Amino acid sequence: MMEHSLAHCRWILLQFIPGFIVLCISSGSIPASLSNASRLRLLDFAENGLTGKFPAENLGSLERLVRVNFDDNSLGSGKAGDLDSLSFLANCTNLEVLSFSRNSLGGKLPESIANFSTQLRIFTMGGNLIHGSLPTGIGNLVNLTNLGMEQNFIGGSLPDVIGKLYKLQGLYLNLNRFSGPIPTSLGNLTLVTRLFMEGNRFKGSIPPSLGNCKNLLILNLSSNNLDGIIPKEVIGLSSLSISLSMSQNSLTGSLPDEVGASVNLAELDISGNNLSGEIPITLGSCNSLVSLHLEGNEFKGEIPQSLEKLRGLEEMDISQNNLSGQIPEFLGKFGALKHLNLSQNDFEGELPREGIFLNASGVSILGNDKLCGGIPELLLPACSSRKPHSSRGLLAPKVIIPLTCAIAVIIALSCLVTAHSMMKKSKGRLVTSSSYKDSYASVSYSELVESTNGFSVDNLIGSGSFGSVYKGVLGTNGMVVAVKVLNLQQHGASKSFIDECKALRSIRHRNLLKIITACSSVDNKGNDFKSLVFNFMKNGSLDPWLHPREGSQTQRLSLIQRLNIAIDVASALDYLHDDCETSIVHCDLKSSNVLLDEDMVAHVGDFGLASLLLEASTNQTMSAGLKGSIGYIPPEYGMGCQASILGDIYSYGILLLEMFTGRRPTDDMFKDGLSIHQFTAMAFPDRVMDIVDTSLLLIETDEVNDDVKYSNDIKERPKAGHKDIGQVNARGLEECLVSVMQVGLLCSAISPKERILMNVVVNKMNAIRDSYLKLTKKTKFVT
Repeated sequence: MMEHSLAHCRWILLQFIPGFIVLCISSGSIPASLSNASRLRLLDFAENGLTGKFPAENLGSLERLVRVNFDDNSLGSGKAGDLDSLSFLANCTNLEVLSFSRNSLGGKLPESIANFSTQLRIFTMGGNLIHGSLPTGIGNLVNLTNLGMEQNFIGGSLPDVIGKLYKLQGLYLNLNRFSGPIPTSLGNLTLVTRLFMEGNRFKGSIPPSLGNCKNLLILNLSSNNLDGIIPKEVIGLSSLSISLSMSQNSLTGSLPDEVGASVNLAELDISGNNLSGEIPITLGSCNSLVSLHLEGNEFKGEIPQSLEKLRGLEEMDISQNNLSGQIPEFLGKFGALKHLNLSQNDFEGELPREGIFLNASGVSILGNDKLCGGIPELLLPACSSRKPHSSRGLLAPKVIIPLTCAIAVIIALSCLVTAHSMMKKSKGRLVTSSSYKDSYASVSYSELVESTNGFSVDNLIGSGSFGSVYKGVLGTNGMVVAVKVLNLQQHGASKSFIDECKALRSIRHRNLLKIITACSSVDNKGNDFKSLVFNFMKNGSLDPWLHPREGSQTQRLSLIQRLNIAIDVASALDYLHDDCETSIVHCDLKSSNVLLDEDMVAHVGDFGLASLLLEASTNQTMSAGLKGSIGYIPPEYGMGCQASILGDIYSYGILLLEMFTGRRPTDDMFKDGLSIHQFTAMAFPDRVMDIVDTSLLLIETDEVNDDVKYSNDIKERPKAGHKDIGQVNARGLEECLVSVMQVGLLCSAISPKERILMNVVVNKMNAIRDSYLKLTKKTKFVT
């Protein structure tokens, strides 16, 4: 044994036959003296704290090297030139493994990689800061079985020579900037089992030649700019058994009948395209499906009866299509089904009352105005007990429906006239939000003064750009409320009041702050007075829970609480964006506008900047000023773009990163171009635990310790081959947090086109929470 000590790193070389294995026990830079180990064959420094430049020029003299692994370190500067020295590794003619994934290497891949050993089997550079294009010389590495270039900034066209790598089994090109068409030469990769190309800018059609890849288990082409039809040769690959995703493209045509050949497929996601026609009957042959996503297309017709064979489904989303007919009873018999989204279609008839349909939080049927029945929590009208028995009876709807509509219009007009008259007569009272069953009829200025003790400072809850919020108790029924008083001296306050009334007058969701009434009057000095009255949220806003003041006794949030709040906020935005008659953009989502009730259920509030998209399309001045709060404003708003749901999605992504890192997006550390998005991206995925809110980790560690203590108290001991619960929960915790951070990064992508929609976010966040809960509910000691 020989030992080499550095200022920051202690190296130990252990001599084995036929070479050396090198192990670093600390951190620091790589010593140049390593080039003296001429018999070295295996060089593996993965998962250390190595920094600085990678001295490939010194390693070029180690001609016996077979394996070089520097995964999960901090090598490189992120700038041009980091990879120039790779050319020296061409001298290592026996090299089989070359791995630098998840470092900070910048610059371009040099053309000299064409001179690497033809024995090279594994070449991975994922999770760095590499830009430029993929050199055509990659085609010389004909013995590659795994090529990993994911999560970089590599752009340009994917070279056709990629098809020369006949032995490839795993090809990871996802989350880059590749553009142009997908080369047909990929069809030559007949041994490939995993092909990841999502999150790029590929355009054109999907090449049918991919159908030659008869060993494919996973194919992901999502979030690109692909168009044209889905090739039957690809959708019909019987080898696909894990996942097939073509979501978030611009694919057209029908879903080919050949989909039925994928009998072992677990996940099918073709959401967010322009697919049309009917759902093919053959889809029922995919009886291994666990997850089915068809939402955001133009499918029509009924849900085929053949889908009753998909008894293993855990989630099914067919929302935002043109589907019609009755909802089949068999969906209620799927015992594994946890999430079912049927919203924004044209379904009719009675809703089943079993299985998933008994869980109001697990099923969504919004936007299907012809449905009736179901459990009370779904708020559907009762079904008529009368059924047509003759052709004469079948004519009844043709008469009844127009008549009913006419009567409804007359009543509505009468109500509007009456309301207008009452508003003129009653200057101090204005009723809004009459859609709520328990809404307070009206409230006057004097009642609000009394309820808030004269708008006392002791009753002040908080203040914002357009006014202050006071806690009050209405004298008539003792209801505790929050009274938002507009500061009409502030420019834009009156418009904020009108916008908030417009936004809140017809929306209704459990995760939106409930407005009780509004008051537009004059105060005791004869000045204009405007206020909104909301339900009081006992636990205040999310902001102090994430960022308690020094000396504050505020309890910190656990992982599950944060996940629940994140899901609540996502559900509220999903409703505003997709389930309202006119889509609403909140425009000011941030932690202080998320309110928590006594059960810690989150409610999104403060719609003072909200925009109705129907109005936005004709309002030319809407983008004249930035909408939102600093740190949460999407970058495109700064370039004059109009408010959009993609802007809300960006703000949600920033909020999600804030919730789990514990850092405000306006933290002092975020300067000189560094943002909370970049801060997280640099740590993702392998160093996520280094940036997570420490209070969250302390809470979760305490819970694990409590579980272990409980196990010891009841004399439980792990059997042979088992792992301690602390290890299991730690692994599950990290997987959960990595998944959450990924959602946050996707939502807060700089380019709006790269962001995922809120219905996808809701599904992903629910799946993350359920997966973590499932882990924590397992036995105290698990295999």
